[in-house]
Amino acid sequence: MILSSFRKYAFIPVLSLALLGLPQMVGAAGTAGTSDAAAAGTIIQLGTSETSTDLQALQEVLDYLEAYNIEGVERQEFLDNAIRGMVYTLDDPYSDYYSKDELESFENSVNQEFVGIGVTLRFYNNKLYITDVLPNSPASKAGLLAGDIITKVDAKPVTSSEDVARIQGEENTQVSITVNRNGQALVYPITRAHFTLPSVTGKVIPSSRVGYIAVTSFSDTADEEFAQKLASLRKEGIGALVLDLRDNLGGYVESAANIAKQFMKEGILMYTSGQSGEMQPVEITGGQDIGMPVVVLTNGLTASASEILTGALRDNGIAKVVGEQTYGKARIQNVFPLSNGSSLKLTVQAYFTPNKLDFNHVGLKPDIEVKNNAAAQLITGMYAAGVRQISVSGGPASLNINGTAFPGYIDVIQDGQLTYAPSRLLSSLIQGTPVWNSKNGKLTITDLQGKQTGFTLAAKTVKVVDGESYLELHEFQKKYPKLTWSYKQGLLNLFMK
Repeated sequence: MILSSFRKYAFIPVLSLALLGLPQMVGAAGTAGTSDAAAAGTIIQLGTSETSTDLQALQEVLDYLEAYNIEGVERQEFLDNAIRGMVYTLDDPYSDYYSKDELESFENSVNQEFVGIGVTLRFYNNKLYITDVLPNSPASKAGLLAGDIITKVDAKPVTSSEDVARIQGEENTQVSITVNRNGQALVYPITRAHFTLPSVTGKVIPSSRVGYIAVTSFSDTADEEFAQKLASLRKEGIGALVLDLRDNLGGYVESAANIAKQFMKEGILMYTSGQSGEMQPVEITGGQDIGMPVVVLTNGLTASASEILTGALRDNGIAKVVGEQTYGKARIQNVFPLSNGSSLKLTVQAYFTPNKLDFNHVGLKPDIEVKNNAAAQLITGMYAAGVRQISVSGGPASLNINGTAFPGYIDVIQDGQLTYAPSRLLSSLIQGTPVWNSKNGKLTITDLQGKQTGFTLAAKTVKVVDGESYLELHEFQKKYPKLTWSYKQGLLNLFMK
């Protein structure tokens, strides 16, 4: 995403924030307690004589620095770094110390508030593709389209993925974007601005009664957005649901809990434990049974609050999980405001699935594993939810299923007269399972009836590029004649009869 910067949690999961039911902490203007005593309602008094003694040495160091240091003294910087040193000593990647501006940036990212032009990009084969233009963004208002190829930024050619940084910038600053659209060069001057994205999107999958809802962040409005979207899809007559939690790195536990109420009348959301290690159930009450089959899509960036919801739906027998093993963050943080305007973000509890599974640093394993291919994950999830007929089209910046756009893309490799498509994608279309044998250079697909079909490097029916396998489409169609395909102008079309 081209926003004010790459989202800070693009590589580190967002915290599961605002733990349910914890009282306010006295003396620190905090939002929650940090110990079992606090969780039980005991008032914690800060600023005891022992604490004063502990802080005396810190005060002495500050005094000496101000009196004798010849390098100059930035008192607030010294204090900030001293606090960060304490937090980092915890060896906890999720605890942190935030300045006022840093906390605001973090909260904005959780709540889907950004500054930038508002596009998602992919650099592939030396071209910078726009894969999506975000709603309500400057790029959307300016007229950029998904599939456009950015060739210049501020009149300077795009030559590498590092040029993405030149598109970023501060609010109310302008950038000139030149794109190639169907061979025509178009120039768009765009003013970077603040915009907010919805946390929940959804649609009915065409040619089916299956609904699709994607939750991209458990923001403070995600639960309300989800309830509205589900009600809308119910009015359209859906009888099953695909819930997409891929790339959702977490957010507020309350939002995840309220969304869980849309699936179950009552049950266990999770178990938590604090300093004592004693497990306490967090229960769902006052909800409603969803009354239809549910499939949850996950990948390696499904984390934190997303894992809470995934574990709850599976362990309560509501959903089947399709995709990749999740991130494995089973810890919950609270944010404690401090008197100097900064905040302490601290891990306060561990959590476990309703079946008391501790998956921290491990992740949740899907019921049906589909690795490294977003399109194949979607297709497999759709079949599992009851979609009976699927057609697919796409290229390096697009993915359409049954004529509707979804997140993803399709890479195609041409070698002379031979055309190759991803083996995981093709296998998903026939509901088969691919297995690669590197010793004999053979890929074997096992279909639903147990029939096995092989493709080999020696026969040039399979090709391996960057660790991913691709199948030659002419040969694949011979072995699976129900598949028809075409490839024109960089767009692959696949259809199962």
